[in-house]
Order: sequence, then C-alpha cells, then structure tokens
Amino acid sequence: MQTSLFRRFISILGAKITTLLLGLFITPILVRLLGSSLYGDYAFILSILGITMILANAGIFDGARKYIAEDREDSNWVEHVFGFYLRVAAQLAALAAFLFILFSWFGLSDRFFNSNFSIYFYLLAALIISRQAYSVARGGLMGLGFEDQSEPLSILKKVLFGIFGLSFAYIGYDVAGILLGHILASLITSLLAFMILFRHLNTRYVFTRVPAKFPKKSLLSFNFFSIILIFMTSSLYHVDILLLRPITGSEATGYYRAALVVAEFLWFVPNAIQMFLLHSSSELWSKNKISEITNIVSKVTRYNLLLVLLFSVGLAALANDFVTVYFGPDFSPTVRPLLLLLPGTLGFALARPIFAVGQGKGELRILILATGAAAVMNLCLNLLLIPLYGISGAAVATSISYGSMVVFHVIAARKIGFDPVSDLRLSKIVFVALTSSIVIFGISSIISSSYLSLSIVPPIGFIVYIILTVKFGVLSSEEIDDFAQRLPNPIDEHFRRFVVVLQNH
Repeated sequence: MQTSLFRRFISILGAKITTLLLGLFITPILVRLLGSSLYGDYAFILSILGITMILANAGIFDGARKYIAEDREDSNWVEHVFGFYLRVAAQLAALAAFLFILFSWFGLSDRFFNSNFSIYFYLLAALIISRQAYSVARGGLMGLGFEDQSEPLSILKKVLFGIFGLSFAYIGYDVAGILLGHILASLITSLLAFMILFRHLNTRYVFTRVPAKFPKKSLLSFNFFSIILIFMTSSLYHVDILLLRPITGSEATGYYRAALVVAEFLWFVPNAIQMFLLHSSSELWSKNKISEITNIVSKVTRYNLLLVLLFSVGLAALANDFVTVYFGPDFSPTVRPLLLLLPGTLGFALARPIFAVGQGKGELRILILATGAAAVMNLCLNLLLIPLYGISGAAVATSISYGSMVVFHVIAARKIGFDPVSDLRLSKIVFVALTSSIVIFGISSIISSSYLSLSIVPPIGFIVYIILTVKFGVLSSEEIDDFAQRLPNPIDEHFRRFVVVLQNH
C-alpha cells in the first residue's frame, strides 16, 4: 500500500515539478511580450476565470476523486459516480459560458472595463467549457489511481499552452492570443484524458441514469460545501488582484501579479501533497485507519515545513537578483511585495495538505469556518491597506491572511480527529533554518553579479541545509533509511555513507 501511495505521489510531484519548470520558461517570455500593463489585464482576467471556475466546477474535481477512490461494493459504483459528475459538470459549464457570452453581447464588458475585454469574455466562455472537460476527466483518472496517466497530460497541457499562447501573443494577438492558447491546450488534453479514461470504464453505465439507491444527496452535499470551501480558499489569492486593478491600475497590478507568481513557486510541493492526500486519505478514512492518518500527516507536515522553509530563505536572499533577471529590470517594484508575501506564503504552504485530509473525511463545515476566518480577514485587510499603501499594502494583507491559514487549520484538524503537528520538531527546524540563513545571505551579499549569485548560492545553500538537517536529527535514522531504499543503486549506498559520516562528526 505504501509503495503504491508513494508511486502515485511521485507521479503528481513529478508533473508539478515539470510544469513548474515549464512555467519558469514560459512566464518571462509572456511578460516581455505583454509588458506590465497588459500583463496586469491578463492577471485580472485569470482571477475572474479562477473565481468563475470555482462555481462552474462546483467541487466536482474533488468530489470525483474522493468518491471514485472509495470504490464501494455497489455494482458499477465508479461508472455511476463519474457519469453523475459528468452530467452536472456539463450543465454548469454551459450555464457559466452562456452568462459570459451575454455579458459581452450586451456591451457590459465595454462599459465596466474597455473594448478589448469584450473578446476576452467570449474567449473565457470557451475556456470555461474546455477546462471543465479536462477537470472532470483528470478527476476520474486520479480517483481510479491512474496518476501515472493523468499527470503527464498536465505536462502536455503546459507545453501546448506555451506553444500556442506564446505564438499567438508574438504575432500580435496579445491577451486574446494567450487565452486562445489556453483553450486549445485544454481541449486537446481533455480529449486525450477521456480516451484514456473510457478504456477503464464501462461507458454503458456512464451514460445511463444512476440507480434509485445512488446517494445523490451525499455527493451534492459534499459538493455544496466544497464550493464554499474552495471559493473561500481561492479568494485568498484572487481578492487582492481584483481590488488592485480598479484602485491602482493595470501596471501596478502587473508588478504585484509577478510577485505572486514568484511567491507561489513555494507551493509546487505542497500542492502535489494536497492533491494526493484528498483521495488517498479518503480511502484511509473509509477504513477508519485514524492512527495511520495522523502518522502520515504529521510526517508530511514536518517534511513540508523543512522543504518550503529552505525555498523561502533562498528566495528571500535572492529576491532582487531573481526578479531583475527573470522579469527584467523594469519589474524592480516587484521585489518589495515579494518579500512581504513570503512569510504568509510559507504558512499557506503548510496548511494546504492539512485541510486536504479533513476534506478527505468529508468534515467540511469546520474547514469552512477555518478558511472563512482567513478569507474575511483577507478581504478586510486588503480593503484597508491597498488604498493606503498600494501593492505593498496588498502584500501585507495577503501575507497575514495566508499565515493565519496554518493556525486555523491545525485547530480544525485536531477537532476533526488528527494532529498534523504531533511530530513537527519545530525548534530543530528553526535552528537549521536560522543557521543556514547566515550562510545563504552572507554568500549572496558578497556576490555582485546576479547571474553568478543565482548560480552559486542555491547549491551551496542546499548542501549546508541538508548537512544541518541530518546532523541535528530533523529526520530520524528510520526516515533516512526509508528514503535511501527508494534511491537507485549505487546512489543509495553513497547516500548512506554520507549520512553516517555526518552523524559521527
């Protein structure tokens, strides 16, 4: 079971890392093609899309993964669940797309924004449908445990977006061309996902009505509370953008969006863990393996903190170098909000896997209360600080709200029945991070070249951090041994020798 879970997680993590690297390549090209002002409009459109997709998807992606993974003894349970969600998804996507078309058709987009937004909203209608199709198919594959087949499609989707989106933007279609790139990438990958999925399902039962005993109310209840939960979670990283553009303008929004993009690099591992834990923990909850859940989540939280803290320290030390090289010197105003966002981004990174486990159990009411408290705080602080301090105010407001998530969700987890911080070893991790920071910031400060700093500091900082982690017992001998067993020969032998040397000196 553990090997299977590990392989499935590696499939998700591998896809996350690959899409992150592709994003690292695509984003600076996209920014340079659009400029800060159009990039701000693009960020605003993506925030509108993000909020809309929460309502259109209605928790279907999470619901499909959760209930398909339970694989109950009912005849053709998997097909009935998938078919039910497929029909609901199609209706909701069609409704959302129709409303966007009406919004542009009656000239409301021109009235509230500008003439370019009319075509943007027509394209958003098509993008909603294509994304919904991809989300449903991917959720089905992951629920069945086929992450090794679903996640390569995420990589393909990113590649296709890069090819189509950047090409259209380059020949002069700007934001509209990038949106068209998103549409084509989602359509192609969703078609491939459905082709793979239907090899594993009896399509006769997918496209027939579910039986009378099928628990529609349970599924819809989960989805209803999931909408609220996801809406509140997503509001944490959309409200600031939606408020910034009308208050500070497109250019400042572009700078702030760039800071968010960099800060959210910290989330690629926590996102993979969160995505995996929802349906894998659902299996464990259904078998009442509570002690195993606590053991897994407490270890995951420690590993997550250890890794994200390393990335946060490195990014803080190299913020100015990275921003000026990655986005260009014109984006130097991005550095300050980025630094202000980092502490909260770290807290949100820790919270993500924790509330995925509660979601896997189906205890959504308490998760909604925890997330809702952070969301209300975020809205109030952004309304207060953006008019006074612009993008720095937005960064402070968002960072405080992000950070509150880990506090609220640890409390929620304990009420649900598991303790995600029972084996955190916080004092050791903080000591390792502070000691490593001295080395990382010290080396960064004496290197004047941005390119040289970005080349030298990360590997040295990583080596120092790993040495201190092993030396001061942040990871136990059993955990190190378990990790070494998963490495290919002869790497595992060299790794074991390296650990022994560190522990004995």
